[in-house]
Amino acid sequence: MTSKGSQRRTVLVLASTYPRWRDDHEPGFVHELCRRLVDRFDVVAVVPDAQGADPSGTLDGVCVVRYRYAPRAWQTLVNNGGIAANLKRQPWKWLLVPGFIVGLWWAARRVLRSQQVDAIHAHWLIPQGFIAQLLARFAGVPYVVTSHGGDLFGFRGKALESVKRTVAANSSGMTVVSTAMAEEVARLDMHPPQLAVVPMGVDLRNRFVPGNDVVRKPDSLLFVGRLVAKKGLCHLLDAMPAILSRRPSVELIIAGFGPEEEALRAQAQRLRIASHVRFLGATPQGALPALYRGASLFVAPFVRDASGDQEGLPVVLMEAMGCGCPVVVGDVAGLHDLLGDAASEVCVDAKDTAQLADRVLQALDQPDASRQRALALREKALHVIDWQGVSGRYGDLLEQCMAQHDGRR
Repeated sequence: MTSKGSQRRTVLVLASTYPRWRDDHEPGFVHELCRRLVDRFDVVAVVPDAQGADPSGTLDGVCVVRYRYAPRAWQTLVNNGGIAANLKRQPWKWLLVPGFIVGLWWAARRVLRSQQVDAIHAHWLIPQGFIAQLLARFAGVPYVVTSHGGDLFGFRGKALESVKRTVAANSSGMTVVSTAMAEEVARLDMHPPQLAVVPMGVDLRNRFVPGNDVVRKPDSLLFVGRLVAKKGLCHLLDAMPAILSRRPSVELIIAGFGPEEEALRAQAQRLRIASHVRFLGATPQGALPALYRGASLFVAPFVRDASGDQEGLPVVLMEAMGCGCPVVVGDVAGLHDLLGDAASEVCVDAKDTAQLADRVLQALDQPDASRQRALALREKALHVIDWQGVSGRYGDLLEQCMAQHDGRR
């Protein structure tokens, strides 16, 4: 950790989803941003502990502080599906929420007492944004809050929406990852001092790149992501019999984990397609580029689930595009920032399984056109979601908020 006499500014990051160890299969986008900010700031990330997680320490230049919120074997609120999905599937986990919030508060406050912190960056409005609001008042520092989708579209109800409005209004700035989310901010009558649309990033220059020497396997469909309702995988399984009736050699590879896995496996058995569906389970981040490069088609049948939750701008889609993989995706509003005019060609109402099957078959029937479209999408994405530009925008926003705060002293 940085001493109080350091000339470098210090940013305290609050997050729930964070790698438990290097190359964890859990989404790592918050850490990817943090490690790219260490060139400009000292970054301290306060994140929940989990069974098997590394101890607190330095990871890629980021000082990671892990806090316990329950006996270690019970620390299961965040991983394998996310907080909202875990609470829905196993309501007893609501008992973990008070400890989760208190543990976050206490660990972050200890950091604030031990060193000079110049700004707080909270990922997710609830609970991190709520805690950042309290801590910022305690420490006299500005905070920025970033919403990733589930916290904005989900967590409905007057009380929670009131909390979200208060968190946004008292921040120095708020970011969302898509234009559709900015529209939702307005619909919910949230008024942050400034609102910016800044996506998370993907390494499109070194990691998620097309494999020029890799031949894509024919009739290979790929799904990557958490096995939760808003990912819409059940609709893709429903579409598989129609796909197989036309192309019997099609195989669906599922790289993911989550609370719906058992039900999805049972669905595949019930539809008599289990021999054409391969569940890989939790897949290390380092293994994903090879999967994207080898698939004929990446299929992500996103939907808005029963609670209103939906994707903001999914990282897995950006990764697939980075590897030049053709895509078919469920038509949720947040994707149009990235897909632009191509949305009409690759987006589909995933709940309409006949339409989903037709779009998948069309992409498989026209592999050359699908590949050309994929490379064009990658070229556009390079200017929107590559980490080099994205981290620069977040760094500039944090510095701007610090300068404004300094000017008011």
